[in-house]
Amino acid sequence: MSKRNTPQRRHTILALLAEQGEVSVDELSKAFATSEVTIRKDLAALEKSGLLLRRYGGAVTMPQELISDVQPISQYKQAIARAGVARIREHARIIIDSGTTTAAMIPQLGHKPGLVVMTNSLNVARAISELEHEPILLMTGGTWDPHSESFQGQVAEQVLRSYDFDQLFIGADGIDLSRGTTTFNELLGLSRVMADVAREVVVMVESDKIGRKIPNLELPWSGIHTLITDERLDNQAREQLTERGIKLICASVEA
Repeated sequence: MSKRNTPQRRHTILALLAEQGEVSVDELSKAFATSEVTIRKDLAALEKSGLLLRRYGGAVTMPQELISDVQPISQYKQAIARAGVARIREHARIIIDSGTTTAAMIPQLGHKPGLVVMTNSLNVARAISELEHEPILLMTGGTWDPHSESFQGQVAEQVLRSYDFDQLFIGADGIDLSRGTTTFNELLGLSRVMADVAREVVVMVESDKIGRKIPNLELPWSGIHTLITDERLDNQAREQLTERGIKLICASVEA
């Protein structure tokens, strides 16, 4: 079988899986005349999409009892992620904070050559490592925080201060229109250091979080350059955000 491009190869893998019930990395590597590393990335991406279940040395069809548990990324998160990726230049140095909205950017990053990506999230790091043309990956290290599922603390802050970045992409639990981004997490130091070392701070949130007031202020408006949300945002909130000098992007699902 001749070598195919990524979408074709993955489609064929699923077809083989549906026919055979299981596939092996070794057999797929030989069939597609590609490396086992590439095949493992294919299987990892398909597993993340809920289309198969990896096993040692290969993969099997997804058990029916697990299919109902797969939570797809909302169309609004996907639209916000596309708008975020569109702001990234080739060969940029970026930070991606932990969170489902920021993580939704990752499948598209393989199309941006020369990226350097720093993250404090194991999930983000794992997803980046599964890209066929993955960026250079840096991790903060530090103390693991199970609440945010990310590394925090002084070690992580020191690592970040050793670099400078073009952009930070960060989410929020809520947006207080008068103060800035808010969070349930009391570990705020790392987010503020991330903002300090990036020339552009891009906040990415679905519109239903805007106007949600949570006690812990994470980033004040003075430290935010761009807010990407979805097209459901009401006109009053749009006006308030624009008046603060924030570049507001309301991403369309159909874009």
